[in-house]
Amino acid sequence: MSASTKLSTAVKAICSLNTVYPKPLTSAKISSDIGINASKLRKILSMLVKNNIVESISGMSGGFVLKKTVSELHLQEIYCAIEDRQAFYLNVKKNYGSKYEEQLKLNNFFLDLFIEIQIDIENKMKTITVDSILKKINKQ
Repeated sequence: MSASTKLSTAVKAICSLNTVYPKPLTSAKISSDIGINASKLRKILSMLVKNNIVESISGMSGGFVLKKTVSELHLQEIYCAIEDRQAFYLNVKKNYGSKYEEQLKLNNFFLDLFIEIQIDIENKMKTITVDSILKKINKQ
């Protein structure tokens, strides 16, 4: 699953949980609500639990519940919880030897460019809450 798909799925699951907050929802109900395979969803939910965004409650009336309100949750926090690599992972540091100094300079240029883009993306995600997403999409 790509980073963007995982992020989108995680946000959809959080939005589903938000509809009954502070009550729990089962993974089957969330899966049905957002239209994703339950086993894929459980993997994402377990990452959200591990990162204290969602809590897993055992028992007959258990399920998953948000540990934070949607106004407290930023995309950056969710992204970091579900993604173990950066949005742009490009290995351009191949060692060509001194004979290929121009290629090394180009590789370094692209590496620096993608690092800048990654930082821009992460900084932008820090300014976007789930609540702001909900408000934006509900205006349409």
